Amino acid sequence: MIAILDYGAGNLRSVENTLAEIGCEYQIATRPEELRRAQTIILPGVGHYGQMMRALDAMDVRGALVERIRAGVPFLGICLGLQALFETSEEAPEARGLGIFPGEVRRFPAGARTPQMGWNELKPRPWSKLVRGLDARPFVYFAHSYYVPENELASATCEYEVEYTAALEAGNIYGVQFHPEKSGNVGLRIMRNFLEVA
Repeated sequence: MIAILDYGAGNLRSVENTLAEIGCEYQIATRPEELRRAQTIILPGVGHYGQMMRALDAMDVRGALVERIRAGVPFLGICLGLQALFETSEEAPEARGLGIFPGEVRRFPAGARTPQMGWNELKPRPWSKLVRGLDARPFVYFAHSYYVPENELASATCEYEVEYTAALEAGNIYGVQFHPEKSGNVGLRIMRNFLEVA
């Protein structure tokens, strides 16, 4: 069973529509026990890092989410769902992330027009499972002011003032800074790729 974790994110319906278009069955999860039954978990996210983490705590799902990710359940974090995998964010220094990976989510440099909103080109790494089979120059849709710095887990990068992690892969854990649910056929292919490896 695919569980979409609903903490009130605005892009939840778009993710549902994408899965429906692919032909995948899913359930909306709002409780720890629903996450513990899930065979695959998707965490969509838009908005503010601190608000997201507070919402996960208020729902009492943080522990179950971390437990399932660390147990090897396939996980896809979208936008804030990717950022939540790290320890902290400059957007809300007081908020504690899921801490699956060390490091801090950063704000684009002063002078950059934020949010980055619109289409930008992915630069996939050859080993990526998530972004395989795409056109030579795939474009996807972004809407964010904060980013995960480029690191060894990046399966695709993107450039907007700085080079940053646009997609991440580490075992059962996948994350994308862009919105596949708003990225047309490229986004559909990326979602299919995730569900195939999941």
